[in-house]
Amino acid sequence: MLNLTKSLSFVAFLLPLLNCGGSRHDVQEKYFLVGNNVKVEYWQAAGAGLHRAATQLQVKAEFVGPDTYDPKGQREAFQKALAQKPGGILASAADPEIMKPEIDAAISQGVPVITIDSDAPASKRLLFLGTDNYKAGVIGGQVTAKHLQGKGSVIVYSMPEQANINDRLRGYRDVFAAHPGIKIVETINVKGDPRIAFDTTMEILEKGVLKPDAYVCLQSTSCPEVAEVLSRNKVTGKTVVAMDTDQRTLEWIQKGLITATIGQKPYTMAFYGLKMLDDLYHHKVASLDANWAQDPFAHLPTFVDTGVTLIDKSNVESFLRARESAGEKK
Repeated sequence: MLNLTKSLSFVAFLLPLLNCGGSRHDVQEKYFLVGNNVKVEYWQAAGAGLHRAATQLQVKAEFVGPDTYDPKGQREAFQKALAQKPGGILASAADPEIMKPEIDAAISQGVPVITIDSDAPASKRLLFLGTDNYKAGVIGGQVTAKHLQGKGSVIVYSMPEQANINDRLRGYRDVFAAHPGIKIVETINVKGDPRIAFDTTMEILEKGVLKPDAYVCLQSTSCPEVAEVLSRNKVTGKTVVAMDTDQRTLEWIQKGLITATIGQKPYTMAFYGLKMLDDLYHHKVASLDANWAQDPFAHLPTFVDTGVTLIDKSNVESFLRARESAGEKK
């Protein structure tokens, strides 16, 4: 009987540990990813990374933001997320100036904020997690220069409000500076709307004033539209360098109308970003409002580079197979 009593006592002690040992999280714990133009394929990949990490961690996570390119709408989404007192927020700053006061407000309330994809470097965000966008621009510039053989006119599709896209353009410009025969003859603000890329490219071809040898897209939705216009007008032999790995972009590479694309890792940004926020929530730092860049013993980096992949006709098939295999293993 004494042994039975001891056994029951041990089980009674062990059960609470087993019940709480599966997760360190409380029911109120929740995180947000605040994006912009969230319906595009790029951001859907980020949303998948967020929810995969949330499943692993057994926490709640919500992906919010406007369906179109709308910096003010993103600010409102951020404000609503902050009002719920979350464990942390991931944010991609469509307009860094608009997002800065909102990020700073979150930090002052003790809510950690990590920027992904597009940074707000003047804000008090804890760190930036994403692409080295200048390096991505350099890679794109080198590809363009190689295919142009150092000479030609270039049309650029941009969104100058975003710091990450400006960094890419700077990379392209620095490469082109070493090739005086390459000139950027027009920079088009697509404002996050692929229709602008399509209509402007069609207009350029119809007017015939500009005769571009290359088309460079600094964000994901433009180059599929450029390729569509070139295809409809039976224009071949142009250098088209895209950004990201949307399905249409990869299909146009297969068809030969997009030369190459620079693939980012939005899934990784959100997946790893949520895990960093979770760690910050459970292992709080003394102050969120610290100068991490100047602290030699900082608990946080200031920048985590998730890397890029150059994809062209030589490796697009292997990239698609690898992506399909990875999707099956999620």
